[in-house]
Order: sequence, then structure tokens, then C-alpha cells
Amino acid sequence: MHLTRDEEKVLAGEEGGGRQKAMELLVALGDIFGAERLIPVKSAQVSGASFKTIGDAGIQWLEAMSEGTRASVPSMVNPLGLDMRRWRSMGVSRDFHDKQARIVAAYKSMGLRPVYSCTPYLAGYRPRRGQHLAWAESSATVFANSYIGARTNREGGPSALASAIIGKSPEYGLHLDENRLPKVEVNLPSIPEGLVPLAGYLVGKTAGNRIPLITGQALVEDEHKSFGAAVAATGAVSMYVSAGTVGHRKASDIDHSMIEERVTISSRDLRRCAEELSGGDEWDLVAIGCPHSSTRELGHMAKRLKNRRPRKDCDVWFCTSRMVHSSCPQHVATLRRFGKVLCDTCMVVAPIEEMYERTATNSGKAMVYLPTLGRQKASFRTTDQLLEAISR
Repeated sequence: MHLTRDEEKVLAGEEGGGRQKAMELLVALGDIFGAERLIPVKSAQVSGASFKTIGDAGIQWLEAMSEGTRASVPSMVNPLGLDMRRWRSMGVSRDFHDKQARIVAAYKSMGLRPVYSCTPYLAGYRPRRGQHLAWAESSATVFANSYIGARTNREGGPSALASAIIGKSPEYGLHLDENRLPKVEVNLPSIPEGLVPLAGYLVGKTAGNRIPLITGQALVEDEHKSFGAAVAATGAVSMYVSAGTVGHRKASDIDHSMIEERVTISSRDLRRCAEELSGGDEWDLVAIGCPHSSTRELGHMAKRLKNRRPRKDCDVWFCTSRMVHSSCPQHVATLRRFGKVLCDTCMVVAPIEEMYERTATNSGKAMVYLPTLGRQKASFRTTDQLLEAISR
């Protein structure tokens, strides 16, 4: 990979050990994937923020990287393992909190913004079409590529942090036009109410590592958020192509020349998937907000619950970003009558296995990770079904 003279100086350690380590990582990544050069990125979004996912070794690595090192582009962080302000009410241990606090301190010392969310595009950091990014969160990556039309690979936590420090990323993968072409067409003629997350769940399984072209549906922004998160969780791809998004405004913009296969996912397929993922009817926790809920979603739930009373059959988490939380205090006040409105965390990266065994969610992505990372007996329900279950 060709480096400029300034990049070679960083690699040689002339700008400090931390920047040298970051450049070494980016150069190694570029060599592995055959990149010809590094390109500037407008922002970075770093995963590996929860103590649950990175452990003690991750803390030690972050603290070593943070010595004398600063981010050079606007950079955000993925959700933490707890809400730093409400962790006691979550039931999280003091030991977990203290180790999580060390992670927060390390990122803060490197100048990363205290935006701990999987939806940075809803928390003040929305990229523009065509901009190059270094984002690591799978749902944010697929949203940026597919809905907004920005360009980012699905970075690992270390590579995203390296890009945050250097302000550049190797030019390969989804940064290049030729790697952004759909290979499989998936027709969705009808999606039953509330099952958009499961449409994404099945599209990801169908696409595998191929970029899918989605036809038959015109989703709105919040639907793209939940749909793409599930696509990225069940598939090995960080982009889909769909007419009507910012990235592809017209059907005529879409290149069909590389399509290898055409598949239809019917409403019957989606209902069958919902049945297979239904689980039991008794839950310890109802968890909503994976990806983090938008202002519109919090408003929809608050409106549905406004004239109802809470049930006390299980705990309830509404997860969102702190910026969204602060933007709609009336919605938050309504939802707090029914459960905890948590910021900076979610059911996937929190240590829920220490507190719960059975969790119900409206998220296709969470249905992938709750049984594995969270060791939960997971149940899928639509948003409205969950709201009905927690109220009367």
C-alpha cells in the first residue's frame, strides 16, 4: 500500500507511539485487503465499548492506546454495558460499573465524543451521501451505506479506533464503487404490520455475503433502521440497495447487471418466522430499542401507552441515545411509568444474563444476540404486542 511522506513519518513513530500503533494497524489491514492507499474519513464510530464484550484485556489495550493519543476526526462510541446514571436501578454490579468507567475514561482521554449509541446518525452525527466513514457498529454501518449513501466498511473496534486517531481508512471494500453492486434480488411484496425487523432477519439469511437488492417495498427511515440492523445480524454484509433511499433515489439508478439470483419472501414466510421466534409467553424482561429508539418511535409508544396503566409482570427497558432522550421529555415521562428509559446501553451489550433468563423484544437483531451473547430464552413480538403486554 502506498503511503505519503507524512504517513510514513507516523508509521516510523515520529508522531508518538500511539499514532504509530494506529498506523501499523491500518497498514496491516490495507495490505490484507489489497488497498492501494489510505483515504480521509469524515468520522469514526468505535465498537468495543461494553466491559461485557471486551473484558479486562480490552481495558488494558484501550488504556495503553490512550497514552498521549487523540482522535483527529469526530468520533463516537458504541453502547456501553450500562447506563452510567441509572446503573443501580438496572441491577448491574459495582465491579462491572467500575470497569465500565475505566473504558469510558480511556475513550474520553482520547477525545472521543461521549455519544454511546448504535444510532450516531440520530445523535447529531449524520453523514452525507458519498462521505467516507470508519464506522464499526453493524446496524449503523448498514444504515449509513444503504439509506444515507455514505461509504464505510464494517470496521472492527481496533480498526475504527485507529481510523479515529489517524483520520483515515484503507480504501477497499465498500469504499469502492465496484464493491457496492447488488448480487441477489429479494422481493418483499407484502410485510405484515410490525414484521419489518423479521423481513431484515430473513433477507440477511438469504443474502449471506452478497449485497441484496430489495424490491416491492418503500420503507420509511425508522423501518430502514430496524430492517438493516437485522440484515447485518443474520448476514455477512453491510449494505443493501433499495429504490427510494437517499443513496438510490430512483429505480433507474440501480444496476441490475450483477444479479445472480432472485428470491421472494412472502407475508406467509414472515408470519412463519414470527411463529418460530415467538418463544414463550412469560418474560422476565421486555426490551425495546435495538437499534436505539428514535424520537418518533418513543412518541409512538408514549401515545399508545398514554391512557393505559402499567402491568408489573416483568421489567421493561426502553433503550435510546442520550440526545434523543433529552429531546422528548414528555415521551420519556410517559414511558417511565411503564419501565426504565435507559441511555447509552442496550439489551445486547448489558450483562442481562446476570439478572434475567427470559427476554421479549421487537428487534430482529436482538433475536440473534439475546440467545447467544445474553444467554436468554428470547421471544419476538411486534412493538404493539409488547406495549399491549406491559399495559392494561
